[in-house]
Amino acid sequence: MADILTIMGTAMDDGSMKAQGRTGEAPILPLFAWLSPSYPVGCYAYSHTLEWAVEAGDVTDEASLVSWLTDLLTFGLGRNDAILLSHAYGAGDQGDLEALEAVNELALALSPSAELYLETSQQGRSFLDATLAAWPSPRLLRIDGEVAFPVAVGMAAAAHRIPLPITAQGYLFGLVQTLVSAAIRLAPIGQTAGIRVSAALAGIVQNIARQAMALTLDDVGGSTFRADLGSFHHENQYTRLFRS
Repeated sequence: MADILTIMGTAMDDGSMKAQGRTGEAPILPLFAWLSPSYPVGCYAYSHTLEWAVEAGDVTDEASLVSWLTDLLTFGLGRNDAILLSHAYGAGDQGDLEALEAVNELALALSPSAELYLETSQQGRSFLDATLAAWPSPRLLRIDGEVAFPVAVGMAAAAHRIPLPITAQGYLFGLVQTLVSAAIRLAPIGQTAGIRVSAALAGIVQNIARQAMALTLDDVGGSTFRADLGSFHHENQYTRLFRS
């Protein structure tokens, strides 16, 4: 696959400039819809092991939530999703279905448990189906079967010529918002604390999104071992609010 920086240069020089047209504005409105809680992807049903972390006592307050989410973003889910999203964007922008399917296969294979596989594949498929129905584009490649969530978002953003840096940051911050919302429902923090957690992680989101655009698929990897194990324990919890 072509180097992601080359893809980015092509996308910004060709795609984004055409999309901006005479107004000079990037077409980012679809992204607001796609990453809003009302978009029918079912993100509210998943906590990405956070429910187990609360049950186990790893997350008990605002500070421990910031620490947990920082590790997820930096050493696992966040970094990997940003890399995968970037390469899906590049493949989609070039109309390279074979490369896109390869990224998707890798993204699905990275899921460490059945619950986390369901989390990304169900949201990805739901996102792509909703986008094909409401935001169609002749540039949007079609993948049949299961689709990982970051891959679905990346390929849709490329089809609609939404700049990659904005897409990556928006996706990761949407992930933060989803997990903070889960933490509020699990009751270790309140709403005001949740807002502070989101604000505290904004800079980390920006850095990860920026770095991911310079990385290859060989750079994918993680070290969130306790969270991964937590996804196995979660299915045996006596009471559960979330599917992961």
